[in-house]
Amino acid sequence: MNVLFQRTSIRQYLNQKVEEDKIELLLKAAMQAPSAGNQQPWEFYVTDNEDFIRQLSKVSPYAKCLEKAPLAIIPCYRKKNLKYPEYAHIDMSAACENLWLEATYLGLGCVWLGIAPLQDRMDKVNELLNLSEELESFAIMAIGYPKNQTKQVDRYDVNRIHHIG
Repeated sequence: MNVLFQRTSIRQYLNQKVEEDKIELLLKAAMQAPSAGNQQPWEFYVTDNEDFIRQLSKVSPYAKCLEKAPLAIIPCYRKKNLKYPEYAHIDMSAACENLWLEATYLGLGCVWLGIAPLQDRMDKVNELLNLSEELESFAIMAIGYPKNQTKQVDRYDVNRIHHIG
C-alpha cells in the first residue's frame, strides 16, 4: 500500500476546487474506518466557502494554513447513545487517517489540524458550526491540490522494535 509511504502534511494549495466526486470518495473512505462496537460516532461537515474557511483558520494558532485551502472537512462525533463513548476519539482518529490516505491516493494534499481534546478550540469550532450539544468537533482536515510536492521522511526505526520471545 504505497499511499502509506506517500502521505505528508500539505499546507499550501493551488487555487483549484476539489471535485464533488472526490469529496464523496474522501467521505466514503472516512466512514469505512473501524470503530469500537461498530458505533460509527462520526458526522462530517464539508465546506468550500472561503469566508467560513477563513473563520475556521482562526480557531487555533496552528490552523493558519487552512486560510487558503479550497476545502475543509470538519469531522465531529456524537456524544450520546454510543456503546463505547470512551473510544470515540480513537474511532474519529481512524476516520481521519482513512480520509487523509484517500486524499493522498486521489492526488490531493491534506493536513490534519488538531482540535480535540483542547476544549477551547472545540468550543470555537462548535460555535462556528452551530453544533447541537449532542455533537462535538474533533478536527479540521484542510484539503486541496498541493502547491508543492513533498517527500515523506522515512520514520522506520529498528531500535523501537522489541521482540518478546
